[in-house]
Amino acid sequence: MAIITISRGTFTGGEALAAAVADRLGYRCLSRESILEAARDYGVPIDKLRAAMETTPTLWERLVGQRTAYLVYIRAALSRQALTDNLVYHGYVAHLLLPAIPHVLSVRVIADSEFRLQAVMKQQRCEQAEARAYIEKVDRERRRWVQFIFGVDWEDPHLYDMVVNLSRMTMETACDTVIRLTERPEFRSTDSSRQALQNLALANHVTALLAQDPRTNQTTLDVVADGGILTITGTTRSQAVLDAVPEVARKADGVKDVHAKIALAPIYSGFEMF
Repeated sequence: MAIITISRGTFTGGEALAAAVADRLGYRCLSRESILEAARDYGVPIDKLRAAMETTPTLWERLVGQRTAYLVYIRAALSRQALTDNLVYHGYVAHLLLPAIPHVLSVRVIADSEFRLQAVMKQQRCEQAEARAYIEKVDRERRRWVQFIFGVDWEDPHLYDMVVNLSRMTMETACDTVIRLTERPEFRSTDSSRQALQNLALANHVTALLAQDPRTNQTTLDVVADGGILTITGTTRSQAVLDAVPEVARKADGVKDVHAKIALAPIYSGFEMF
């Protein structure tokens, strides 16, 4: 069993490859839209979640952290979906949302300009110049978004286990190649890799609950899970936050204990500096 993430640029054929691989393996095939739908369970409108996944935050949003905070819900939704394994997800950052999980096979799908231009022109019924401008705009926005959120170059091949060029091979060849990799020991789920995913999913879910609760959503907290034991760290100037964190965290199924190691920072008035 494996989890396959397919990172795709617009009109590279990645969506078709994801569907073909999922069909051959009998796996679930999830798109970015299906994850956004699942993330709505945390009470955020889907248009705001979609914006969080598509556009670089404005200066104001960077300061207040609102749009970046929406990614907490998306990360939580994806990791919970991944718990059952046997999953193919196609988008463009899934491998970054599921870090350090050994049985996640990360595939990058690319295609040359002519392949992509023809696909855009056919679907959108436009001329070549318009198609080229569209591709360049979407690629530029996604590259900037990934760089801002994750601090990496989306096109860096080192981020992936495999890069597939659909301009150079048939869909059948690409599908066969991906499936063969899932059969290798490196990408098979094990007890330890499944536990790592369970820990990640629980930590992400608790982080989402803390971001959702009005008592804790203004505080940046780091959550680590280990077999149901949570360690939550951060800094706050509010005793109310300290009191609320364990209560909110224990709402998540599977939590056995909560270690809240949150520092209470002193509040200074301007007069105390002189």
